[in-house]
Amino acid sequence: MLPTISRSADAVVMIDQRKLPGVELYVTCRTAPEVARAIKTMVIRGAPAIGVAAAYGIALGMRRSRASGTQKFAAEFYKICELMAETRPTAVNLFWAIDQMKRAFAAAATAGESVAQIKDRLDATAERIHDEDVESCRAIGRHGATIVPDGARILTHCNAGALATAGYGTALGVIRGAVEAGKKITVLADETRPFLQGARLTAWELVRDGIDTTVITDSMAGALMAQRQIDLVVVGADRIAANGDVANKIGTYSVAVLAREHDIPFYVAAPASTVDLATPDGSAIPIEERNAREVTHVGSSRLAPEGAHVRNPAFDVTPNRFVSAIVTERGIFRAPYLESLARAFRPDVATVTSR
Repeated sequence: MLPTISRSADAVVMIDQRKLPGVELYVTCRTAPEVARAIKTMVIRGAPAIGVAAAYGIALGMRRSRASGTQKFAAEFYKICELMAETRPTAVNLFWAIDQMKRAFAAAATAGESVAQIKDRLDATAERIHDEDVESCRAIGRHGATIVPDGARILTHCNAGALATAGYGTALGVIRGAVEAGKKITVLADETRPFLQGARLTAWELVRDGIDTTVITDSMAGALMAQRQIDLVVVGADRIAANGDVANKIGTYSVAVLAREHDIPFYVAAPASTVDLATPDGSAIPIEERNAREVTHVGSSRLAPEGAHVRNPAFDVTPNRFVSAIVTERGIFRAPYLESLARAFRPDVATVTSR
């Protein structure tokens, strides 16, 4: 399995996704601020992977703490949690993972554990978050494989694969699950401007796995749908609101509208940690705006003239009416999402940070 992120005794190691597919380079982060910087600068990306990275970063930061008393140790802990929370605003998995670490810390404090014991508990919690993400993705793949017809031509947008998770992937987990179930499929990967996660990352992952993959520009999807060359769409998510509205990489909304127009199923694959029942609908999801240079340049080459204004929202929101089903490790959910998601995920609402 592709090693997206791992933890050693004194570091967090992650593949530098900015360098792919040209160079397979691994970045070693030895401090919590270095992990936070890696998240913010897109060394690692994808909602589940960001959550795992934040948990590892918190555990690493506290492992390096020299505080001997629990009061000073607690102050450092909450400061590092705040540092991680400031990195990426849209992906709810980040806040979910931070909450998991806070819960572990609170349980340790209640039990009267020593600083050394709390460090061990935080390490174990981060490892659990990592391992559960991998298993969740595999379960998503098993559930999702049931809705993929043999011979399907699948369109995906952005990268929701092993690189976006602790391993295996969500949308690509569905694709991998279908292949493992013996189905013959082909994949069309939107290039996903401006960061090109589809062309650079999704295609790299799938070609590496021997899965038939074709890269298309974002603007080609509608024409191919009209020509009946796409059978279904599977995408990931960075946050799913209580009513089933979905925040995902910019351009997802356009794909969903096109799929509806052409009567093509549009599926969203994501773990339970992406479902945010504390957010009522998509209008309440914060949308990150990134650096204009990602739009105006490819590498060192400028594409747009100086002086032109640039917008670069990293995500958009797809209204629930365009979503055929949401695939999670707990099963497949359909409209009305306000009811189906609440029944399945209501016990988890307390784990989502209030923002």
